[in-house]
Amino acid sequence: MPHATALPATGHRPRWWTELPLIAVVYGLYSVGRLLVRGDVSMAVDNGLAILRFEQALYLNAEHPLNRLFTSTPSLGIPADFAYASLHYLVTPAILIWMFRRRSAAYRAARVWLMNSTLLGLIGFTLVPTCPPRLLDASHGFVDTMAQYSAYGWWGAGASAPRGLSGMTNQYAAMPSLHVGWSLWCGILLWRHARHPLLRAAGIAYPLITTVIVMGTANHYFLDAVAGAAVMGLGALLTRPVMRLADRVKGRLGTAFATVRTASEPVKSPIVSAGCKTSAGERIPGQRTSSADSPDAAADGAGPGRATGAGPGRATGAGPGATTGASADDDAPAAAR
Repeated sequence: MPHATALPATGHRPRWWTELPLIAVVYGLYSVGRLLVRGDVSMAVDNGLAILRFEQALYLNAEHPLNRLFTSTPSLGIPADFAYASLHYLVTPAILIWMFRRRSAAYRAARVWLMNSTLLGLIGFTLVPTCPPRLLDASHGFVDTMAQYSAYGWWGAGASAPRGLSGMTNQYAAMPSLHVGWSLWCGILLWRHARHPLLRAAGIAYPLITTVIVMGTANHYFLDAVAGAAVMGLGALLTRPVMRLADRVKGRLGTAFATVRTASEPVKSPIVSAGCKTSAGERIPGQRTSSADSPDAAADGAGPGRATGAGPGRATGAGPGATTGASADDDAPAAAR
């Protein structure tokens, strides 16, 4: 499934405080929806028998021999029941956490893929309620191993739920098999992203073993397992479009929020004086003025004795003996005038 597991890194590392509530909400919606969508029992039985007849027409009959093996061999049936009741609750979150911590570049795509497929499975439960083999009439040859070995586990005789809570689950949500679908998701991620050969081998073995278990315990038909794999494939194909749509919605919401926040803030003038002006002749405190604008310079220029020429008789010194203008001529002897 390269569409869902080999996306380029975005440079944005996911944060657990945003991921955990999102996953909890999606899983809660799935659980509540699975519980509420019970369907009609007679319709579920009819759908189960239709699947069984279709498999017989195709000469597919793996469920009966596996169920007889698990029923007659407690050393196989009891571990299979434990695996069916617990592994999808343990392995799937473990793989998700591993992807979050060690393969963050591919984590978001893997999470979206899982959510897509889970919600598609809920649609399947809604449209096609299906009676599992273990709930069919005994004349069809199936034995409920969960009920047979219920004394060895925490589950009751009714379902894989904790004892006394079988009524809190939808036992007719068999098509598609998300046990198989989730195990396939785990297996593909292990095969693509694990480095140790044993982990990659586990990625191959886990979905295959899960498929055998769901049929041997009479919880699913073979075609339920096929449908679970198909749902995961469709979820993988939808991963890129869903991610693009989520990015587009997030961008628009961010733009709208920024616009609202900007509109609510007061507008600040880019001019330091904010439009204030000084009156004529008023000086701003600390402002430097040129000598041409100085009042003292204007007073000096109005005097009659100011020396303006550049001739040889102009006194330029600033010392005590320096004289300027007409005063020097008045003090000179008459012969010199």
